[in-house]
Amino acid sequence: MSRDVQVTIDCAGPGALAVFWAEVLGYQVQPPPPPFASWEQALDAFGVPESERDSRSAVVDPAGIGPRVFFQRVPEGKAVKNRVHLDVRAAPGLEGEERMAALQAESKRLQGLGARELYRVEPDGGMEAGFITMADPEGNEFCLD
Repeated sequence: MSRDVQVTIDCAGPGALAVFWAEVLGYQVQPPPPPFASWEQALDAFGVPESERDSRSAVVDPAGIGPRVFFQRVPEGKAVKNRVHLDVRAAPGLEGEERMAALQAESKRLQGLGARELYRVEPDGGMEAGFITMADPEGNEFCLD
């Protein structure tokens, strides 16, 4: 039996983090349900108070293939390394210097969106192909692979 998977990320600012991850993944912020033209209209109709308007958000794959990523506001900040993280496949099929150059270019693009590069692991010519570990604007780690 197959199941759909949703990735859920705890955060302080779901709206801003959703916009960041939509850019990283080539996704889009999930549109409001019909018949609403905007989330503001939908939230007004649902009676959601202003204080809760940025309590959740989501991004979806426009092709409908990748998992939905859901962002939920939590009161506590991030304190330790993630136990689960996303690997963003930014250099599929590339090896060596070409791979690392592609990963570094993506790292630079994502830094322009608010990410931080944490460290880089070079290819070793054997088992390790090389990757870059990043942090999103709220400090959640992910890898460019």
